[in-house]
Amino acid sequence: GTAPRDHGFPVDTPPSVVATAKRIDLRKGEALAAKGAAGITRPDQRWGRCDIKTVGLLPNVLAKQAAREAGAYECLMYDEMGLVTEGASTNAWIVVENGKLRTRDTQANILRGVTRTMLMELIAEEGVEMDERPFTVDEAKRAREVFVTASSTFVMPLVSLDGVRIGEGKPGPVATRLRERYVDQTRRDAR
Repeated sequence: GTAPRDHGFPVDTPPSVVATAKRIDLRKGEALAAKGAAGITRPDQRWGRCDIKTVGLLPNVLAKQAAREAGAYECLMYDEMGLVTEGASTNAWIVVENGKLRTRDTQANILRGVTRTMLMELIAEEGVEMDERPFTVDEAKRAREVFVTASSTFVMPLVSLDGVRIGEGKPGPVATRLRERYVDQTRRDAR
C-alpha cells in the first residue's frame, strides 16, 4: 500500500496479495522434458531470508541469465560450503545411487515451493524413499538423476551440469515418472 517514505511501515498496514496468471505452452515443456535440459552452477549470492518470496530477485535473475548465456536451462546455486541451495527459479533434487531422492530441507533457507510440496505428497504415494538434506555440487554431478521443480516447469530433468553428463545423459525414470504423476494430478485438481 501507500505510506510515507520510511523504512518502517505503519502498524495497521494490511497485507497485500498479488496474483498473476500466464499461459504456459505445455508442448514446449514436454519436448524439453523428454530430451532433458542442461544446468550450470554458481555461488548463491542471495540475502539471508530466501524462504520469503519477495520482489528482491536480482541474484536469481543474474543466475538465470548466466544459465541462458551458457546455453543452459537452469542455474543451481550453492552456498559457501559447496552445498546446493536451490535453482535460480526452482527447487533442486537428485536421485542417488541407492535410488533414494534427496532435496534440501527448508530449514536451510530455501523457498518452500508449491510444486516441491505437492511433489513430496506424490513421492510418498509412490513409495519412493526421500531425504530432506543437503547435497554438494559434486554429489549432483555423480547422481543418477538431477531434476528441478517449479510451478511453471513442473518436473524438469537436467541431463548435464556444468558440462558434466548426469547419469546416462538422458531423463531418468524417477524424474519422468514424477513429471507424469505431477501433470496428471494438476489436471485432476484443475477440474
